[in-house]
Amino acid sequence: MRFKRHVELEHGLKQIDIAPLIDVVFLLLIFFMLTSNFVIQPGIKVRLPRAVTSEVIKTDNIEILVTGENVMYLNSRVVTADEIRVFFKQTAKREQTILIKADRRASLGRVVEIWDMARDLGIAQINIATNQE
Repeated sequence: MRFKRHVELEHGLKQIDIAPLIDVVFLLLIFFMLTSNFVIQPGIKVRLPRAVTSEVIKTDNIEILVTGENVMYLNSRVVTADEIRVFFKQTAKREQTILIKADRRASLGRVVEIWDMARDLGIAQINIATNQE
């Protein structure tokens, strides 16, 4: 049996097949799109104040929004202080939590008015929404 002493490598095309690479990238893209969650809150735009000591609250809240023009919203509709008082009377019986989302430019007096009204009607848990720094 005779062996060749010098084996010559064939210098052909040295291309990498990129079809499997494209498949893997496509699957990764689909995976990240499906596992990411996009938090989009529909409704009124409110710029919340920043707070260093804020905590995340994960309970069901009744949200009251106060815009920079001191307009109050309850369930995405404009309400007056009297309508909020009636709503708080019903809420006090169910012992639900109130979350006040007030814009940075909103009057502190308006926020305190809502807070005081809730406490006066017996609602114990009142929170103010903020952004963490």
